Amino acid sequence: MEFREDILGAPYEATELPLIPDEEGEVTATLVRRLVTGSRQAVLYLHGYNDYFFQTHLADHYTAAGFSFYALDLRKYGRSLRPHHSPNFVADLASYDEELDEAVRIIREVDGHTRLLVNGHSTGGLVAALWAARRGERAVVDGLFLNSPFLSMPAGPAVRTLGAPALDALGRAAPTRKLPAPLNPHYVHSLHRSHRGSWEFDLALKPAEGFPLFAGWLAAIQRGHRTVRRGLAVDCPILFMASTASTVTNRWDEALTRTDAVLRADDITALAPRLGRHVTTVRIEGGLHDLVLSAESARTQVFTELDRWLTAYFAAP
Repeated sequence: MEFREDILGAPYEATELPLIPDEEGEVTATLVRRLVTGSRQAVLYLHGYNDYFFQTHLADHYTAAGFSFYALDLRKYGRSLRPHHSPNFVADLASYDEELDEAVRIIREVDGHTRLLVNGHSTGGLVAALWAARRGERAVVDGLFLNSPFLSMPAGPAVRTLGAPALDALGRAAPTRKLPAPLNPHYVHSLHRSHRGSWEFDLALKPAEGFPLFAGWLAAIQRGHRTVRRGLAVDCPILFMASTASTVTNRWDEALTRTDAVLRADDITALAPRLGRHVTTVRIEGGLHDLVLSAESARTQVFTELDRWLTAYFAAP
């Protein structure tokens, strides 16, 4: 294992985590880090779907608070995507346990951190919650911060219920079948400075139209949602954040600059109590789907609430 300068440049460095090959061949994940000298506490960030780590202002906030910062580009995402991969694809969300466990081993055993916060956004929030529930040990993770976690499909209950059996069957029979459900490009347009936003990121790694949706991946997400609805009993404090409103549209609307344009914020918030026995829920006025990419007033709310929660529930005993 060797860390080298990351694509973001100093002070970020990255290393590849070799993983067990799958049906498409070689697979790796990428661990990015920014160390704080002498720190014993760390945060591990997990990105969402059609995403990768680029939110350096989030890392700035954590490192200013004394956290060493780590981010994991999961297999077949971002820095870890290879030409022979089906982008973003897994057939079982538990597959991510391999890179999560290895990242935690490096953070704790190699780099010597004794307390770990996992910060997951969207699909990364779902993956983090399911993984934490499977591990079920406070020694593994000491807290979760879930930023608009993907706990429910952005569709009505009838559609979710009636479509579930067919999607499960298709996911088993043809897991890499591409589904006609492209990402609404207006969300990325609301973020990127070349369109209507103010952020800079690589549109090859986070394209506006998204990557194809694969039947097996969507079926795996659906199974994860059913597990959440049954209840996870995560045994650490959880901070759950979501926007106060959502906008569903296929056309540009100024509301996309101040609401969640990907998930139904009310639906995912309703599921927050099923994550564990100690969940703090915060709704962010003016928040986008990725709350830390919202306008400054909403970002200030996010970081203020995060700091308050860290002081109350994450500070070392």
